[in-house]
Amino acid sequence: MDSTGLLWRNEDMAKSPPSKPLVASEEPVRSRSRKPRDPSQPRLPLDPMPSRVEPCLALSKQRPPRGDEWTYEIKWDGYRICAHLESGRVRILTRGGHDWTHRFPAIEDGVKRLGVGTAILDGEAVVLDEFGRPDFGRLQQSLGGRLGKRLSDVAIMMAFDLLYFDGHDIRSLELSARRYFLKSLLRDEDGAVRLSEEIDGDGNEIFEAAREHGLEGIIAKNKDSTYASGRTGDWIKVKTTQSDSFIIAGYELSGVARAGIGSLVLAARKGNDFVYVGSVGTGFNEQNAEQLRRMLDRLKRKRPSVDYSGRGKNLVWVQPTLIAEIEYRAWTHDGKLRAASYKGLRDIQDNAAIYEIET
Repeated sequence: MDSTGLLWRNEDMAKSPPSKPLVASEEPVRSRSRKPRDPSQPRLPLDPMPSRVEPCLALSKQRPPRGDEWTYEIKWDGYRICAHLESGRVRILTRGGHDWTHRFPAIEDGVKRLGVGTAILDGEAVVLDEFGRPDFGRLQQSLGGRLGKRLSDVAIMMAFDLLYFDGHDIRSLELSARRYFLKSLLRDEDGAVRLSEEIDGDGNEIFEAAREHGLEGIIAKNKDSTYASGRTGDWIKVKTTQSDSFIIAGYELSGVARAGIGSLVLAARKGNDFVYVGSVGTGFNEQNAEQLRRMLDRLKRKRPSVDYSGRGKNLVWVQPTLIAEIEYRAWTHDGKLRAASYKGLRDIQDNAAIYEIET
């Protein structure tokens, strides 16, 4: 597939408390048959609908795997969510298991319209830019930033897996079979719930096309794999640019920069401690800089939470609670981020993993 084809596909398109089931009955709900059932066919027993499924996560690699057993998708830059549909009611759970149904009203309504009694869809909540590319900053702004209370009526769900369908738990089926059911469910959908298209071809060529179109990367998935929670290696993510989550340990005051923030002091986790990994002074706009300054000033402390070895004047130290998503080019020889740029704050509900340095 050439890069034009990839862009066309793109444009088309700490443990949390357990969530309560939608229906008190032990028996899951099935949708009505669309045609009379053939009495010669066996009647399959129904499976209990899980109240929550720990997500399957992708391992990070430098290059995509190659071979006929792999299929590829765009890596969507947003919030990982699972949408549960049961008896006309919807729950939208974050990766950390928090109920965000009220935060995504358009997605909730889209799931209700799917025309099936029960389903669990795995996917990503995103906001697309004018070119059909996911924009994490726009998603955050639509939600009012970290700890914001806004409802995002512009976020859509890019669904890439189906875990439960019409009364049956299908996680034990291979990916190709789960995708077959997902495609049938979303075949006419172009609203707030859309199908994340598969792309077959050479992994390296698809990756380069993603890079050319300014996408964050691609996900490679083993076609024969079942759905297993955690990082099993069945899913591989390859990013066009490096992006990870770091703790904000403080900031440098500036008389000329937006909201007075010259740069943020960043830290990674090393064992039980935080380690200084450099500063970031780009990627802010007037709106997010002012919001960030207000949040940081409520977290001031006298002493740093890291062993600071950088340069800087007028440093303000803060409690190490805010997690920033940082895009960067590489690591320097002394363990600092090179060409870092601020993308936004991660919500605690998103269960973002702070970058860990091997001990």
